[in-house]
Amino acid sequence: MGFFETTLASFIALIPVTLAQSLILSFVVLGIMIPFRMLSFPDLTSEGAFPLGGCVCGVLLAAGASPLVAIAVALLAGFLAGCCTAFIHLRFRIHSLLAGILIMTMLYSVNLRIMGRSNLSVFGNPTVFDWVPGMQAGFPASKIVVAGLISLLVLALLYFFFKTEKGTAVRAVGSNPDMAEAQGINVWAATIGGIGLAGAFSAGSGALMVQSQGFADVNMGLGILINGLAALMIGEAITGKQTVLRQLAAPFVGAIVYYQLVSLCLAAGMPPPDLKLATGLFVLTMLALPSLKLSRGPAAAKETFRE
Repeated sequence: MGFFETTLASFIALIPVTLAQSLILSFVVLGIMIPFRMLSFPDLTSEGAFPLGGCVCGVLLAAGASPLVAIAVALLAGFLAGCCTAFIHLRFRIHSLLAGILIMTMLYSVNLRIMGRSNLSVFGNPTVFDWVPGMQAGFPASKIVVAGLISLLVLALLYFFFKTEKGTAVRAVGSNPDMAEAQGINVWAATIGGIGLAGAFSAGSGALMVQSQGFADVNMGLGILINGLAALMIGEAITGKQTVLRQLAAPFVGAIVYYQLVSLCLAAGMPPPDLKLATGLFVLTMLALPSLKLSRGPAAAKETFRE
């Protein structure tokens, strides 16, 4: 077999695994999108909330708790982490990025305290992926079904929420906080609630990932933010962001496409250590494209005028 045939065969074989992984990690992308796009609140909490949810879930599973209870507690922990970031920013007027870095740094110690060690194995413990009838537990098919159903449910709930009065208020705060406050909207409640929701999604993704891979690690969130940004850029390029539905769909679409691209790079023989460099360059390219288009606009206009 030639290089192309070998790469294609390897890529096809990896599709079920990467599809399951991308659906689980799409919630981190959602947790990145909500602060950045809905609230205009640049935030790094997701890189700390993701392992927080995983560590909480891992400890509860090891203690014999139900998988749903473990996910629920992880969601609550992530929500509190996000609320802390927003509160620090609002109360002490600390920049949102710095507030996120502070919470992310402190969460590393918190995660170590929660688990009492750097990693924890939960192989053999029950998970939500075991509950799909007619499918073998632990295999990609069951993970795709569970994560896919949760994704659809979350997408539907968020869409209807952002169409309500409270959801519109959150979007208004992100668009213009001064005008929103003048209209009687509680900016503090909208900001803290929105960032808390984003943290909950990131932590929930970590909890699902722990149940999927069978272990928790304090370093499992390393680099998840840049991966999430890359996925969000791809998703927005595909779906656009002109409407609420398009903006909400972007994290899920982007996560699926991004991790398939990563899978293709691995199938083509790219060394895993080079993936971070490739991801960073890709995000840089996506962010620079609008600027490049604008810089070429006047030149293009001049050429058209000359013709």
